[in-house]
Amino acid sequence: MDQADVKEADETERKPDETGPASRRQHAPGSGFSFNAADEERRRGVRRMKATATGLLVLVAIVYVLAKWAQNSGFGPWTGYVAAAAEAGMVGAMADWFAVTALFRHPLGVPIPHTAIIPTKKDQLGTSLGEFVGENFLSEDVVRRRLRSVGIGARLGDWLAEPANADRVTAELSTALRGALTVLRDSDVQAVVGEAITRRADAAEIAPGIGKTLDKIVADGGHRKVVDLVCVRAHDWLVLHSDQVMDAVQGGAPGWTPRFVDKRVGERVYKELLRFVTEMRDMPEHPARGAIDRFLSDFAVDLQSDTDTRMRVERLKSEVLGRGEVQDIIASAWSSVRRMIVAAAEDEQSELRLRVRAGLLSLGARLSADARLQGKVEGWAEDVAVHVVSTYRREITSLITDTVAGWDAEQTTRKIEAHIGRDLQFIRINGTVVGSLVGLLIYTVTHALGA
Repeated sequence: MDQADVKEADETERKPDETGPASRRQHAPGSGFSFNAADEERRRGVRRMKATATGLLVLVAIVYVLAKWAQNSGFGPWTGYVAAAAEAGMVGAMADWFAVTALFRHPLGVPIPHTAIIPTKKDQLGTSLGEFVGENFLSEDVVRRRLRSVGIGARLGDWLAEPANADRVTAELSTALRGALTVLRDSDVQAVVGEAITRRADAAEIAPGIGKTLDKIVADGGHRKVVDLVCVRAHDWLVLHSDQVMDAVQGGAPGWTPRFVDKRVGERVYKELLRFVTEMRDMPEHPARGAIDRFLSDFAVDLQSDTDTRMRVERLKSEVLGRGEVQDIIASAWSSVRRMIVAAAEDEQSELRLRVRAGLLSLGARLSADARLQGKVEGWAEDVAVHVVSTYRREITSLITDTVAGWDAEQTTRKIEAHIGRDLQFIRINGTVVGSLVGLLIYTVTHALGA
């Protein structure tokens, strides 16, 4: 046993793949483990503690041999006490060596049943670990109780109420938004947006809505500014294009009329037309304006109640939406919106980011002070967490089980031993010390009772 421990330590020291530069990042195929410099330092610590525990066993063995020699040589009764203590110390050291070694390998290479527990029971340990996590960490009661004790609502409110934290969340949201917009392909989004707008427009009848809007505009006199603008533009156009108007009138005259008559008629028509438009422009109560008001009012009623008018509007709507120019405008709207959102997300002083920041600060202040809102947030968090663990508990636990099952048995043993082996060697040391003390106590009580 002692020689095996020492031999293992010596061989480990001599292995070039464990002591050379490559040992700083060893990875066994399929093991899922990497051995780094920290692991190598832990393994060296394990070897030192093994040597210490083995050295203590050798020491008590030497003490035992010397004590028995002294006892047989008649050095006195005290030699019996020392021999008994040393003998019990060896027994305790051997028993604990067997127990510790049996965790990782077969003692002395002998396949004794229920030894090499970690490499042979690795998969069962992974299954048990997954079941333990599922039952004790992923149950609904545990999740709700833990989240309730944390006080997510109040903590989140206090955290968001800090301007620096609100700035940080705003920046992260802006980055996420830019990333999402970058990932999306414009052509795909444009197709979706265009199809959604077209489908919604086709499904909804627009005539009644237009009629109600027009009726309200006419009732409020909102159309009069449009009429004023049309009259002004018509007057200005007539002034600038007098010759063209008169030529048009003369061109429509019969061929048998004298030209001077056509000219006089054209001039007369032009003057009357200009006078009419001028009066409409300058007289708010002009009869023609009243006629326009009545026409718009009647048209608004027809849009809402006249079946023929509503059908005509729907046909016109379909024709307009079907034109390629309109579809191009709808599709290009996404590009404009995307550029606007990206620019706002990148600009720290944009209205978008300022409003988001202000909203986060306001939410933080409300969460900090409003116990009712805190309860709602905590309830939402609990429901989400419970839904996740209830729905995906098997996937989470199977992740543990499958991961452990995929580990290489030898590499797993080395990794675990590197982490806990040093502490386990103290069991051997304690076994030697405690065994010696118990042996001394038993020997002392036996002699006392025998006396």
